[in-house]
Amino acid sequence: MPALKPTTYSCEIVYLGVVPDREAALASDSHSEVFASFAGVEGECHAGLTRPSCSRVLSQHPRGTEIRNARQFSIVSAEELDLIAAEIGLDSIDPAWLGASIMVRGLPDFTFIPPSSRLQTEEGTTLVVDMENRPCIFPGKEELEPRHPGKGKLFKTAATNRRGVTAWVEREGVLRVGDRFTLHIPDQRQWAPEA
Repeated sequence: MPALKPTTYSCEIVYLGVVPDREAALASDSHSEVFASFAGVEGECHAGLTRPSCSRVLSQHPRGTEIRNARQFSIVSAEELDLIAAEIGLDSIDPAWLGASIMVRGLPDFTFIPPSSRLQTEEGTTLVVDMENRPCIFPGKEELEPRHPGKGKLFKTAATNRRGVTAWVEREGVLRVGDRFTLHIPDQRQWAPEA
């Protein structure tokens, strides 16, 4: 089989957010600029080099086990949020309501970019995609329902396959609204375990 060439695409950062205290609220506070350190963004509740394991990795680790933090950022796309909003009958969904760290514009089917893809700014700040960020009930229950009664219960289903990805910092640097990311897709063929 011939070697595959890495593929790159481009998108724009249109929102940056920080969730200061998840116990107080899920919503992120909007910022025009953040510094992405190896531990994530200072003051963000998802920051840290490690984190306690959660329900997403129970098949690998008992809940609360200290593991590498590959969930420093929650990244969503404007295009997918528009699809979610349309499906539940809203004009728009604010990325802050999802506790998003970053919203990008310009990459269709963003939730399914491959794990280990890199998002890199022109200055070199680099985030590594960990995996799809599976939808949960909390954005609908805590953020949408109080603002749009009757719509919150529709969120999880509408957000399936559209909830974006999680990522961690590979190279430190500043992220700004208006920066462009180059998306570097890893050089690999599709996994075929039955082959």
